[in-house]
Amino acid sequence: MGALDAGCCFEDELDDGFLEDAAEEIGCEAGVGSGSDSARAIEDAVRVLLQGLGEDHEREGLRRTPHRVAKAFREGTRGYKQKVKDIVQGALFPEAGLDPGIGHAGGAGGLVVVRDINLFSYCESCLLPFSIQCHVGYVPLGQRVVGLSKLSRVADVFARRLQDPQRLANEICSALQSSIKPAGVAVALQCWHIQFPESLRCSSDTKNLSRLDRQGWVKVSASSSSGVFTEEKGSVWDNFLALLKLRGVDIEAGDMNLSHVPSWCPLEFLETTLCNGHYTKSSTVGKNSSKTHAAMVAAVASILHSLGEDPLRKELVGTPYRYVQWLMNFKSSNVDLRLNGLIRREVSSFSVTDENVTRLDEILSVLNIPFCSQCEHHLLPFHGVVHIGYLDGQEGKCIEGSILRSMVHSFACKLQVQERLTRNIAEAVYSVFNSGVMVVVEARHICMISRGIEKVGSSTATIAVLGQFSTDPLAKHLFLQTIANSTC
Repeated sequence: MGALDAGCCFEDELDDGFLEDAAEEIGCEAGVGSGSDSARAIEDAVRVLLQGLGEDHEREGLRRTPHRVAKAFREGTRGYKQKVKDIVQGALFPEAGLDPGIGHAGGAGGLVVVRDINLFSYCESCLLPFSIQCHVGYVPLGQRVVGLSKLSRVADVFARRLQDPQRLANEICSALQSSIKPAGVAVALQCWHIQFPESLRCSSDTKNLSRLDRQGWVKVSASSSSGVFTEEKGSVWDNFLALLKLRGVDIEAGDMNLSHVPSWCPLEFLETTLCNGHYTKSSTVGKNSSKTHAAMVAAVASILHSLGEDPLRKELVGTPYRYVQWLMNFKSSNVDLRLNGLIRREVSSFSVTDENVTRLDEILSVLNIPFCSQCEHHLLPFHGVVHIGYLDGQEGKCIEGSILRSMVHSFACKLQVQERLTRNIAEAVYSVFNSGVMVVVEARHICMISRGIEKVGSSTATIAVLGQFSTDPLAKHLFLQTIANSTC
């Protein structure tokens, strides 16, 4: 008995104790407001979504999910209640060396660039968080410079709203121009959006996927400029781009003001038709499924309303439908029960016909299998790659790489945690090749980016080792080295 036997109580203490109360107070002071009614409405909507996914919101692992999701949504959209003038006011400082009238355009003053500002925002097309690296430049004017941290804070105000990349760049640029009144402002964004899981499942040639593709990202750039940065014959924009290039950021010189970022949200391709203020997919579904889907769409619309948004705003009309379509990729099913039988039927005599299956001595491996799953604690995606190694103890038998990819996809497409996903895959393969199995999962968790911790760029690796791999250090080392070589 003891602390380990009181696991469920321990979670409650962490969630309901001093740290969480303090975080709520900080959120209120930052402009989120008390919003208890709003939070309860979002929590109720999340329970509807979990029920639509075939889940029991009272089971361990999901009991606190509605609370966590509500808190994340409210924190992630706090920018609606923040004002730029409150941030910039008092942060303008006199700098005698700057000419009070002409600034950089007349030969005085200088370009100031703050690079690599890591942000996140919620995509207004699908409600999924996306990562942002923001670069802001300005040319001081009138003997005024602004505290550098304020550039980051102003960018964060607009990122903490439902956004698309181009509008975000425009709003940051416009706010800085009007608040600090410089000779000009330039904003460049690099944005990464999670892919639809089906696009990863259809990637049969994993060896030739780029690292970006394997990690499940869609990347776009956007930029906006004002004042001296927009002058056709001026060199200020070129200087801005040159300073970004020092950090490996490459934006075309002609892209000073991109009016539209094409194909930004991967979920926008869904074929939809407008119906009663919401988008619905034109397909035939059963009456119960249709009712469940409609209830889930209405629940997401209520979340938008609780956040202070108008669900009927032009850019948001299709958002509830798209978010539900995303969640339905992770609907609870009994597909696990069929996986072992599928693997056993598809075990074939070994021959190197599948280029994704590699043989190293007696270790067979399939590396860099892309996946996307949904964290059951926060209803946010985590994604990355799976590496599977197993020992040839079946007299020249192997599993086709396509079967392993389907298996990974099946285990991932549900509400999951990475530790369980790793163990599920290892146990399924070990049930056939019980000589030894080793599975390594490398993933990035959106909940590490879009919640209070905000650890952009962090990644998580988990290992499951069964059979001979657990007793043979050399076999384990060889497999890990194979992964390292493939990454390089």
